[in-house]
Amino acid sequence: MTSLTFFALLVHGYHPYAEDGGVYLPEIKRLLDSRLYPHGAEFVVGHLRYSLFAAVMAGLVRESHFSLEMVLLLVHLATFWMTLFAAWLLAERCYASREARCGAVALLAVWMTLPIAGTSLMLMDPYVTARSLSTPCVLLGLVGALTFLLPRFEMEEDAGRDRRTGLALCCAGLAGAGVMHPLMAAYGLGSVLLLFALLSRRWMVRVWVTVGLGLTEVAMAAGLQLSAPPESTTYKRVVMTRDYWFLSQWHWYELIGLIAPMVILSVVAFGRRREGDAARVGLARMAVVAGMTATVAAMLFARTGMATHLVARMQPLRIFQIVYVVMILVLGAALAERVLQRRPMRWVLVFSALATVMVVAERRTFPASKHLELPYGLTGQDSADQGNPYQRAFAWIGRNTPRDAVFALDAQYITKPGEDAQSFRAIAERSALPDFSKDGGVVTLKPELAAEWLQGQVAQAELSTEPDARRIALLRALGVTWVVLEREAVTGFACAYANVAVKVCRLPLIPGQARVCFSSLLEPRWR
Repeated sequence: MTSLTFFALLVHGYHPYAEDGGVYLPEIKRLLDSRLYPHGAEFVVGHLRYSLFAAVMAGLVRESHFSLEMVLLLVHLATFWMTLFAAWLLAERCYASREARCGAVALLAVWMTLPIAGTSLMLMDPYVTARSLSTPCVLLGLVGALTFLLPRFEMEEDAGRDRRTGLALCCAGLAGAGVMHPLMAAYGLGSVLLLFALLSRRWMVRVWVTVGLGLTEVAMAAGLQLSAPPESTTYKRVVMTRDYWFLSQWHWYELIGLIAPMVILSVVAFGRRREGDAARVGLARMAVVAGMTATVAAMLFARTGMATHLVARMQPLRIFQIVYVVMILVLGAALAERVLQRRPMRWVLVFSALATVMVVAERRTFPASKHLELPYGLTGQDSADQGNPYQRAFAWIGRNTPRDAVFALDAQYITKPGEDAQSFRAIAERSALPDFSKDGGVVTLKPELAAEWLQGQVAQAELSTEPDARRIALLRALGVTWVVLEREAVTGFACAYANVAVKVCRLPLIPGQARVCFSSLLEPRWR
């Protein structure tokens, strides 16, 4: 597992400040230093209020005396290892041959960051989030359920011990997932309950309990939708920016990503069975039923035209993370048994080709950033200061501006070419007006912030193209003291830093306000 873990790291890269990693990091940093983010802290704290993730990460930093960056890397490696280990245990329950088990886990290692249809999720992220910890916990919960339902020993005493161990593992796995990511834990619990129903010895129980669980989920979705409070017009505008919530907004290839796993797993679930196939067939049937139920719930209640969008906010299609894991284990085992067999050269060639495809995909996702953004102690360079021009500008801001500075950036800065979805707050450690993408996701969890979010979008919509007078009129009322503009933006503001992509400028001081000496801020100076 250790070798596969480092192999997976080399294939998928590591980007601790990118995407959702940059959303989780500021709250951890604020727990470690309460002086950070004094302005707009509501976008930094609170969205993890049902999770212990940030508190656990901050505690690890305090107790280990390592830097936060080093702790993040070690946790990232640990979660990859745990996920692969849990997958090995699942494969061990489903396949007798060692080749099948190795193929199943090796394919998961290569496809670790595979996108899950159009859900905007990956199996595992190339950075640390609460999902990084909840995923292996959910898989261990499934292992525990299979061990409880299908003990490996015939002797009653040994079988009883196996069942007790399985039940303890199942409960511990789901509990661990619950304290890290309650939503993903809930989908894990639903999968475990389905597994209990589908592996019952009585076919009547299997049918009726499975149907009952499916109808219960749909009924719960209907109840949530009917009981949801009315949404403000502003909040609905935020919701409409989350295309991945709604099947009607998915592209055709994303829909294929929803259908294909169901077809593949249906072959295993309802095809010919051999002796010893109970675990594999039960797992496949669970994935198919769970995927179908979630799809029905999404089609009925996660629609753009609904009066409220509580079910859409719950993102029922996230259960496809479990579906994809099961599908990958099935495909990897079949590939190993039928194609690779005991031919080492075949293994090397096939997995080298698959790994190359994933590396190319990673490079297209983060083209301007280093493949492995490692901490200072491993590279000799500050990890936040070794990447693309945006990262370097954000790192300069963190070193050269006051802690209470408030920044404005283009509302869509995170999608700019060469930015690679790197988070300003996570790197610069400074307060900023809310952005369109990631802060919009925070608002979906905290509707009371919708008006403030919209105000930030209006103020930053054309930040690099509008005249200085309008910038001052829009930004000063919001407490902004600094701006990050595109390199070609025309401005009369005093700009203390610039590179090929952006420049960092200070808004003119209000008459009578204390002036700041820029003599220490002029390095590096642009030409």
